[in-house]
Amino acid sequence: MKTPIRLAVIIAGAAFAASALAQQFVYPAKGQSPDQQKKDEGACHVWAVEQSKYDPANPPPPQAAKAPTTATGTTPGAGVRGAARGAVVGEAVSGDASTGAAVGAAAARGQSRRQNAAAGQQQQQQASAQQSAGQQAYQKARAACLEGKGYSIK
Repeated sequence: MKTPIRLAVIIAGAAFAASALAQQFVYPAKGQSPDQQKKDEGACHVWAVEQSKYDPANPPPPQAAKAPTTATGTTPGAGVRGAARGAVVGEAVSGDASTGAAVGAAAARGQSRRQNAAAGQQQQQQASAQQSAGQQAYQKARAACLEGKGYSIK
């Protein structure tokens, strides 16, 4: 099995395991009817959303990247600033400002792309952590409500 396929299988398995772990099983410990259980689960869903500020049926959309970028993925002006620095260094070292400017611009754009990619990855990790925390808070609130109404939760 090739590495990309193996990675996809691992990710899919982890996602399936996470969804299975997040599922709550509700048992009517006090003999509640199925109709009463549906009403109680609906009421507890509303209460859990109010308490946790998270609705699993309507999760928050992913946040847009904060750093402005160009079509090439760089921060606007990074190449110009790099070119200016490169021109100064190129003139001082070899007497050729144009070569230094070209090298400086390319280096600045590359660094800008790396920084923007790292910032985007960090933002995705934070959003994922926030969503996970919201899901956990919702599950706890829903379980507390249902337990208070006489259900056993697993």
